Amino acid sequence: MKILLTAFEPFNGRDINPSQMILERIKAPEDIDLVKRVLPVEFDATTQILEELVEKERPDIILSLGQAGNVPNIAVERVAINMDNCRSSDGIKELPDSAGVTYVDRPIIKDGPDAYFATLPVWDIVKAVNKEDVLCRASYSAGTYVCNHVMYVCCHLATQYKNMRTGFVHVPFLPEQMPKGMPGFCMEFSDMLKGVQIIIDYLAGEKND
Repeated sequence: MKILLTAFEPFNGRDINPSQMILERIKAPEDIDLVKRVLPVEFDATTQILEELVEKERPDIILSLGQAGNVPNIAVERVAINMDNCRSSDGIKELPDSAGVTYVDRPIIKDGPDAYFATLPVWDIVKAVNKEDVLCRASYSAGTYVCNHVMYVCCHLATQYKNMRTGFVHVPFLPEQMPKGMPGFCMEFSDMLKGVQIIIDYLAGEKND
């Protein structure tokens, strides 16, 4: 079995991204070919990179990691929507990607489905992580930023290759990413790493089922 694991570089002025830190430390399970790739936080670049990676590697599974703020848990995403949007819900603020690009309500794939569901066993993954005392929940929105973009593109690519499955996992802020004196949710890196390793090990174990 081959698993493609992706994560993101730091972005929005930050120096670290825990998804990248996790990717660098994850161990490949026995008899698993684990391919790792750090992605830029860029809409257009990630599409090309993923298309080329999938064509070259032909993974059985694509698992993508990203960061989401203001959540206390690891979040296993269930759905990605066909929309790139950098505008906040107040309709005022906009956050360009790392290439300086700002999209508002742009389709990711023209004439593509409105949404794709993850094809990994979301509920089984959530149960496996929680069983080991790491807080994990299913999520019904991957947002509209580059994380959602990557999940949607991977799901779209998976439809073009037989038996390829894909999914996306968000991790919270690290304690050191929280502004001093500001309330908010975060998680210790050791718990994030443990949780994602459980996910990788669970997916690897499926090949023997």
